[in-house]
Amino acid sequence: MKRIFVWIIMIGGGAALGLYLDTILFKQIHKSFVFHIISFVIGILLLILVVKISRNTGRTLAKYGRKGNIQRMETNVLVTQGMYKYMRHPMHLGLLLFPFSIAFLIGSPSFILIIAPIEIIFMLIMIKLYEEPEAIRKFGNEYLEYKNQVPWFCFKFKCLEELFRSIVE
Repeated sequence: MKRIFVWIIMIGGGAALGLYLDTILFKQIHKSFVFHIISFVIGILLLILVVKISRNTGRTLAKYGRKGNIQRMETNVLVTQGMYKYMRHPMHLGLLLFPFSIAFLIGSPSFILIIAPIEIIFMLIMIKLYEEPEAIRKFGNEYLEYKNQVPWFCFKFKCLEELFRSIVE
């Protein structure tokens, strides 16, 4: 629940700040109908990508990350199948696109160029400070070995191909 609250504050605050900064830095952009149509379409496409990546990787976690009767959304098995064999945080890769999708949806150049990148850096720091230590605590040496073999994110063709192939399925 805390994470959802942080997301709401981050995205909502980013949107409000972005729109405010637009009145100072990009006064004329809000008069451009073409910019807003293009921005909105890009935002919709990014949002679809975010949802599909998150849903696909979440399903992989649900399928391989649970043994026994545990709470929904919890895992007790380290997942190294599917996209997780190429990158440790494929779900976060999708979520990193979320600030950009909202920024494009509302058509805020300040959010796109300034705030979304800052939010992404914040998210990466949170992965490093909270997600990784939690995984080490939960899975111990198994996760440390996995961490040494698999990068945070992978942008090689074979990795992205696996991600998009899984999305289509």
